[in-house]
Amino acid sequence: MQSKTSNIFVKGLPEVKENILATLAYFDLFDYPLTRGEIYVFLSNKYHYDDFDRALKNLLDEVRIYQFDRFYSLKNDHYLVVRRIEGNKKAVDLIKIAASVGSILIRFPYVRGIAISGSLSKNFADDHSDIDLFIITVKNRLWIARTLMHCFKKLAFLAKKEHYFCMNYYIDEQKLEIVEKSIYTAIEIGTLIPLQGEAIFEKFYAENIWTRGFLPNKIMRISSAAPQKNHPLKNLGEWLLNNRAGDAIDNLLMKITASRWMKKTKTKKLNSHGDVMGMETGKHYAKPDPKRFQTTLLTRYEQKVDGLLREYENRLVH
Repeated sequence: MQSKTSNIFVKGLPEVKENILATLAYFDLFDYPLTRGEIYVFLSNKYHYDDFDRALKNLLDEVRIYQFDRFYSLKNDHYLVVRRIEGNKKAVDLIKIAASVGSILIRFPYVRGIAISGSLSKNFADDHSDIDLFIITVKNRLWIARTLMHCFKKLAFLAKKEHYFCMNYYIDEQKLEIVEKSIYTAIEIGTLIPLQGEAIFEKFYAENIWTRGFLPNKIMRISSAAPQKNHPLKNLGEWLLNNRAGDAIDNLLMKITASRWMKKTKTKKLNSHGDVMGMETGKHYAKPDPKRFQTTLLTRYEQKVDGLLREYENRLVH
């Protein structure tokens, strides 16, 4: 069977080996070596663990991959392991802060779920890391919730804590299914760390069961999310806006925000990472423009996997 990640079929290369190489290739794009268990979890097919273990050992014997202590990498570079271990340690403290941030943000009107996303959800952080958050709101009230939360973020600037409140991906209960279906989005969904909203994340994962086609060994985390609690001020705010006025305000805020972001993109305004700012907007979602980043990443991934398999094939021929 041909890998889901490549158009190349290498005669004599067991599929499990191809899958291992493809998995390591994806995380190699982020200079992130994996443990044996992590490799297995992120494989695109299911295999008996003995077959997987044998294939992993064969790739080591063939010097196609490298092992440093409990980590595996495509690169013969021990520094990557040192970098990962340091990043994992820093992530522990930042995840604790993220949990506190989540307990604050869940009190905002119409917010039903909060999860850690981005590199922190992969248990990695450095001195410049933000706390990226994935937010789920009530149907048709995403833009009210987002605006209130981002007004609060403006206050965080005064305390120089704005990097703790990077609410950069919003969806509402109407559209829980992520429409961009790729290995990238499957891994992003699979590695989310839910903080608040146990019930809504059960629904979210059910709507995104398609990720099992990319990650059949990955079990989604729900137990880390706290159940929904009642907050008097939150309930009052929702009661006041659960009417036609609320509908109109939500639509107006969507138009204003979309217009502002369009201007930022047209003028090529840069964010703190030096990238051109962009956001996709709709009634039921607000998210960083995924097309340019995802397309570039997936192209690099395909090229990397194809290169690895061609190199493997050439070695078999010679």
